[in-house]
Amino acid sequence: MRKMIGYCGLDCEKCDAYLATLHDDQELRERTAKLWAELNDAPILPEHINCEGCRADGVKTVYCESLCHIRQCALKKGMATCGDCPDIETCQELEEVVSNSPEALENLK
Repeated sequence: MRKMIGYCGLDCEKCDAYLATLHDDQELRERTAKLWAELNDAPILPEHINCEGCRADGVKTVYCESLCHIRQCALKKGMATCGDCPDIETCQELEEVVSNSPEALENLK
């Protein structure tokens, strides 16, 4: 599995936070912060939009680093991704991701 597939199966290489970090794109950081703040009703600022991938070494967004329940669960269980977890079929947290991004499940296989 590619290193840039997140614990949940989302492709970090398609994430705006990753792309803004990779290309040092301040305009993308600003757009992403505004959108994520609106979607999450949270104070997300452009300086929060820096991430090198949830399974990669390096900087992560606050959400990815400490608030993502899926990442925390996989780390606690010692799983490379949710694709290695025996509970993949019944996990409610993962179901939320897959319902919005069906390709995530395919990435985990």
